[in-house]
Amino acid sequence: MKFTFAPKILVLTCFLLVFSNLSAQNNPLLAEDPVAQKEWVDSTYNAMSLKEKIGQLLIISVSSRSGEAYIEKAKKQISEEYIGGVIFSKGGPLRQAKITNEFQELSRTPLLIGMDAEWGLAMRLDSTFALPWNMTLGAIQDNNLIEEAGAAISRHTKRLGVHINFAPVVDINTNPNNPIIGNRSFGENKLNVAEKSLAFMRGMHREGTLSSAKHFPGHGDTDTDSHKTLPTIPFSKERLDSLELYPYYPLITHGLTSVMVAHLNIPAIQENPGTPSSLSKAVITDLLKEKMNFEGLIFTDALNMKGLTNNAEPGDAELRAFLAGNDVLLMPEKVEVASEVLINAYKNNIISPGRLAHSVKKILEAKYKAGLHQQQSVQENFIFEELNSVRDKVLLEELFENALTLIKNNKAVLPVKDIADTRIAYVNFGDADGSTFLNELKRYAHIDWVSATQLNDLQKKLEEYDLVILGYHKSNNSPWDSYKFSAGELHWINQISKENNTVLSLFSSPYALRELRGLNELDGILVNYQNHPVAQEKAAQLIFGAIEARGKLPVSIGNNFPEGTGYQTRNIDRLAYGLPESVGLNSYKLSRIDSIITEAIDKKMTPGAQILIARKGKIVYNKNFGYHTYDRQIPVSDTSVYDLASLTKILATLPLIMEQEEEGVVSFDSKLGEMMPVFQNSNKANIRLQDMLMHYARLKSWIPFHINTIDRKTRLPSEDYFRKTPSADFNTRVANEMYLRNDMKDTIINIIKDSDLERRLDYKYSDLPFYILKYYLEGYYGQTLHNLTQDKIYKPLGATHTGYLPTSRFPLEQIVPTEIDKLWRRQLIHGVVHDQGAALQGGIGGHAGLFSTANDVAKIMHVYLNNGVYGSKRYLREETISKFNTCYYCEKNVRRGVGFDKPQLGSSGPTCNCLSMQSFGHSGFTGTFAWADPEEEIVYVFLSNRTFPDSTNRKLIREDVRSRIQEVIYESIDF
Repeated sequence: MKFTFAPKILVLTCFLLVFSNLSAQNNPLLAEDPVAQKEWVDSTYNAMSLKEKIGQLLIISVSSRSGEAYIEKAKKQISEEYIGGVIFSKGGPLRQAKITNEFQELSRTPLLIGMDAEWGLAMRLDSTFALPWNMTLGAIQDNNLIEEAGAAISRHTKRLGVHINFAPVVDINTNPNNPIIGNRSFGENKLNVAEKSLAFMRGMHREGTLSSAKHFPGHGDTDTDSHKTLPTIPFSKERLDSLELYPYYPLITHGLTSVMVAHLNIPAIQENPGTPSSLSKAVITDLLKEKMNFEGLIFTDALNMKGLTNNAEPGDAELRAFLAGNDVLLMPEKVEVASEVLINAYKNNIISPGRLAHSVKKILEAKYKAGLHQQQSVQENFIFEELNSVRDKVLLEELFENALTLIKNNKAVLPVKDIADTRIAYVNFGDADGSTFLNELKRYAHIDWVSATQLNDLQKKLEEYDLVILGYHKSNNSPWDSYKFSAGELHWINQISKENNTVLSLFSSPYALRELRGLNELDGILVNYQNHPVAQEKAAQLIFGAIEARGKLPVSIGNNFPEGTGYQTRNIDRLAYGLPESVGLNSYKLSRIDSIITEAIDKKMTPGAQILIARKGKIVYNKNFGYHTYDRQIPVSDTSVYDLASLTKILATLPLIMEQEEEGVVSFDSKLGEMMPVFQNSNKANIRLQDMLMHYARLKSWIPFHINTIDRKTRLPSEDYFRKTPSADFNTRVANEMYLRNDMKDTIINIIKDSDLERRLDYKYSDLPFYILKYYLEGYYGQTLHNLTQDKIYKPLGATHTGYLPTSRFPLEQIVPTEIDKLWRRQLIHGVVHDQGAALQGGIGGHAGLFSTANDVAKIMHVYLNNGVYGSKRYLREETISKFNTCYYCEKNVRRGVGFDKPQLGSSGPTCNCLSMQSFGHSGFTGTFAWADPEEEIVYVFLSNRTFPDSTNRKLIREDVRSRIQEVIYESIDF
């Protein structure tokens, strides 16, 4: 059949694509020495018998999980039919590596090994890496990331001894009902598909893997599956040229290795309607080779597919495919029959010597490009590790993050800014797990998971919430799995969105939205494409503004959301989560931390710990170790709440004082007598606020206030001070069945007022400044420090696990015990503050009393590191933080900022000798530590209960566990 296309304008357009700087001349797969390549190809070809030459045309399918009989059959076809290659299917990587080595050893001519690894080896193999599907990649706007995806997959295929990956899929999915392409396509926009395909191919070639564009001439606008029947493409030649064929032109121009021809019925092109395109000379020779000038390898799609076998018999199908212009006959139903038919056709001059040589030499050239002119074997050691590298995981995070697509955002509902006053519910739909999404949401705010078996009950429960986040979770196992809402889900979502402020987070194909009637009612719609755990994590981070929305829809959703829809949001300075390598830290080096803390637990320095590291605004190490106690009943988790001890000073009291200083309520020169009338006419009246906070004010380091409450005779808590049950005069809870007399709070401040000053003015660490400031702040505001910190700091931050009086908010099993007190309270200290002075203040001290998790502590420390801003809210001015984080008396050997601890000035101190003087933080008696470094943008949090069961246990301190871990962090910096 003779036909005419007019692709000149199209080709010119494609040359102007973003990758137009590429050329076939810089294709890394081209032989460095064309003369050597020709010599190898010619000598190899000339040494072959006719049967060997025919065998090169045939590639069989092998599954590494098949039994020995199946593998032996393949070996026989290698040794007796001289097949040209193998396409591997299902199985495992190590088994496949072993089989590949056996096959290559057996074959006289090196085998070309292929795989369908469109989104990675995991498309076929267990224990291997899966990158996002093409539909997900189609949403990404940075095509450099698509190139990296192609390169990553090619590193894996090459490592496994696979030379050709049958990718990229360049089908333009203009039919939402397509049963076989769908998520495998980059989308419906021909330019986007062309750009993505070209970038993907560029990455493949860069790593030395042969490419194969499919499914020629285009399988995107079909509603049947060619594995089961012969789909019809009923369009004109002009339509095919302008749409389906569009991506092939730039790929061919830039060195595409091969094309796979689909089994399609294309009446506008084929000689005889009903003939599969894979058997059509008009499609393969006239169009692909002559009109489109493609000189690379041409593969048939699998010859055992119903789209072909319903139209041709074994042997006949292979001959017709070869005569039509195909070079490689993929997965023939009967290898021996196909070989015999092709040999007979050659002997009967149906296949000419030149035609056979043309294809066989092309195959040999491809093998040479793949390095098969040199002996190769697949190394079996460390194969699992090398196919699942940290580098790949970092890329996976980048890909999913850049794909997230916000297609509706009424009144800028996302990102959620006001956490303090927004009650948020999560409701899940779909049949797949959404726990990763929910847990990640809970890192940012208090989220209630709400469910009900009846719609009316659910609507009633949701009345008390300001925002409802709907998560729709469908299987991530395969791009062909069902993605549609059930009729009941469609109804429920429609009703919920009518009555609530609602955001839908879709972990499924965007096509699912086509059936959702309530699209107009939803306030926000976030398309995440897949229910992958990383997609769930990134979606939650986007919802709370830790990362930006950047993706655009690769397909249209009816008339509501055309292809290309996507709102960009901005990062509002909340902590994100990711891998160490994404911020220049080395995971392997950081793993030494695990050994250090494991050893500490084994040696009973502490029962357990939470350790967190953040850099450049991203938490990259957040692990839990050990148990709450040595009985190993409750493991430490992300939500285990620790007594922070002296971290209270910089996480509760100090930020309130800093706020007052920048508002002019107090200054560094403010004196105690001016701030608090009780100190007028005392020996402390003229102590400056700055000196007091720098521990340079002659104050006693510590006063054991609780000693006076102990009966000297019985050595038990005195009945003059305590009762077992609360009453009007005894309602300050110190511990279980231990209620303090109410006037003790006034007694404490009077004891401090009347205490002697140290004789010599010198640096001396003291808790007393923060005792004093607690009374000052509560008096000034008329509120407890508990309420002040909740309203001003923790609720707006989303620090939902931080605060005083933990048993009022958490079950006891979530709170980590601190000590078995044998001297004063005579009981297990669990759920109440460890510090005796804070206990006498009802658990609310300026120096101690705060409980929290490492995740929450990191948020507060990030406020300091981020110049006072978090979640688009300014807590403190940059200059205020700088002012308090200055070591004013360093020349006097005072290693303190104003309230903050600083690195040691000599050889010993709380930190490693690897920090700048810009860094700051604090440590706590119970075994806690929090430190921030503006120069390296690092936050490090260590929480433990080293005081359990006995606070005299100082092994953790003697062994410098916290500072040794800090040293590992700095040694792990790669850039």
